[in-house]
Amino acid sequence: MNHKNTENKHFIFGGCDMVKIAKQYKTPLYVVSEEIIHEKINEIKKDFLQKYSNTRAVYASKAFLTLEMCRILKKEGIGIDVVSGGELYTAIKADFPMENVIFHGNNKTLDEIELAVKSDVGRIVVDNFYELELIEKVAKDLEKKVKILFRITPGVDSHTHKYICTGQMDSKFGIPLVEEILHTGIIKTQNSSNIELIGFHFHVGSQLFENTSHIKAVDILLKLIKEVKDQVGFKTKELNIGGGFGIYYTEGDDPKPLKYFVDPIMEDLQKKCKELNIFVPKIIIEPGRWIIGEAGITLYTIGSIKEIPGVRTYVGIDGGMPDNPRPALYNAQYEGVIANKIDLPKSKVVTIAGKCCESGDILIWDLKVPKLESGDILAIKSTGAYNYSMSSNYNKLTRPAVVIVNKGVDRLMVRRETYDDLISRDI
Repeated sequence: MNHKNTENKHFIFGGCDMVKIAKQYKTPLYVVSEEIIHEKINEIKKDFLQKYSNTRAVYASKAFLTLEMCRILKKEGIGIDVVSGGELYTAIKADFPMENVIFHGNNKTLDEIELAVKSDVGRIVVDNFYELELIEKVAKDLEKKVKILFRITPGVDSHTHKYICTGQMDSKFGIPLVEEILHTGIIKTQNSSNIELIGFHFHVGSQLFENTSHIKAVDILLKLIKEVKDQVGFKTKELNIGGGFGIYYTEGDDPKPLKYFVDPIMEDLQKKCKELNIFVPKIIIEPGRWIIGEAGITLYTIGSIKEIPGVRTYVGIDGGMPDNPRPALYNAQYEGVIANKIDLPKSKVVTIAGKCCESGDILIWDLKVPKLESGDILAIKSTGAYNYSMSSNYNKLTRPAVVIVNKGVDRLMVRRETYDDLISRDI
């Protein structure tokens, strides 16, 4: 479905005129399409949950999390994975069903573990055995039985940026596939009355366009499942294969439909489990960026236009690194359009510069645009994931508002910060 078209020579997103939205809510402004979110979730239901039995889908909330996003996911029956006490607290305040929450993280604090256990989260994914001891103690003190998964580092390299590659052996995440380490941990859970090990989890990386890493990791985990069944008598009930499915940012990206990833994984799983004579575990996927990434755009107002003859033209906007740190963090690439001149020929090449006192605060190098004027509205696409959630107050800039649009109707999801908000915690 075409969500991004033109009308009255303006950029239309979610059925709304983005020039009018920019004037109404001011800029910088995050805009999220509820329709695209629902389309992605419907694809998950059609090509995974309804197609394969004993499956589950959980949203990786670190990509983008608000109370309203929790409500949408709750209504759709999709779970949430959280990686901090703050994300868990957001889910709690949204009255999200805790049995559908999975708690990740490589160094959960005692306070976070206590909150998770008290709240009866569905699963805690254990990253290391220091954490396992903490969970054991908290569960015993609270007289609870906690269901856990072990996060395994499968030793698979993925073709993505090194900062978002997570499945290789040398990783800060997960328990390495070392028999004496892993078997000891499994036996410890078997002897515990407060912890129930349900299965395993892995995550091979983010923004992936090929399925080979997932398939390799599944094969490795199935061998592990067979091994621990035979050697320590542990029967795996669940295998969480993470997410990381890539989306479209710029020309050259080749995003695949969900079935490109899950079909070969499920076929391989059925075949290998039969060969190994092991129980087929429940399979859980955790898409985050894949659901929300293309559902979001960011609107800016153009201010300064600085032409350096024979070098380049810098176009200053009223946001930048604090609302989108990804270009500075790992050279992330984006596409953008001038929302109020969507139909005009692109005769200029400019560089979009943020307003921060940092030379690295550049959002787009060499963007083709029509002739620009101060006051024009720039829309940067595919900013739904890891923009709002990674935003900061650097240079004491206020965080933008978030507006949700759906079939021509707009409403405020998160209000814009004020200067008073910036100093509200100061003593």
